[in-house]
Amino acid sequence: MKTLIIDVREPNEFNAGHVSGAINMPPSEIMAGAKQLANTPKDTQIILYCLSGSRSNVAMNILRGMGYTRLINGINKERVEAALRK
Repeated sequence: MKTLIIDVREPNEFNAGHVSGAINMPPSEIMAGAKQLANTPKDTQIILYCLSGSRSNVAMNILRGMGYTRLINGINKERVEAALRK
C-alpha cells in the first residue's frame, strides 16, 4: 500500500522546499474537510509534517477524527527525508 506524505505548512513554506512527492495541505484545508483525501482509503499510511511537529500533530488529530487510522507525525522535512532514506 502506498504511503501518502502531507506537508501541512502554508503554500509559501511548501514552495520554499518540501519532501519529494509530498502534497501540500495546510491546516485550514484539513479543517475544511480535507477534500484532497476524498478518494483516499482510511487505512492509507499518511505521514504528516510541518516545521516543528505542532501543526502536523493538530492535523493528525483532525484526520484521526475523520476516520484515518494509520497516521504518523513525521515532525519536519528533514526527519521525514531521513526516515525515507532508511
